[in-house]
Amino acid sequence: MTDSGSQPVANAEHYVLRLYVTGSTKRSARAIETTRQICDTHLKGRHDLVVVDLYEHPEAAAREQIIASPTLVRLLPDPLRRIIGDLSDRQRVLASLGITTPVPEAP
Repeated sequence: MTDSGSQPVANAEHYVLRLYVTGSTKRSARAIETTRQICDTHLKGRHDLVVVDLYEHPEAAAREQIIASPTLVRLLPDPLRRIIGDLSDRQRVLASLGITTPVPEAP
């Protein structure tokens, strides 16, 4: 995607994410909060996020080959990526999702 100056627009892709959690544990709540904050900050208006509770939908674990929780899956843009475990390291999550944060311009 390009802007009017024909330069590539950073992070212009639409992201489709699924977050797999297990129940209403502190770890699940933290993963949901962190993922929503990342989406609101870095993907505002260009993402779909679905949270799947594996206790309510155990068939999803087998179907999607989820072996641990929480697991964040980036379905789009390609390629598919999975982040398993603690999502509290935002820089690691951003890098794993392929989201680059803009570098502030020097004054």
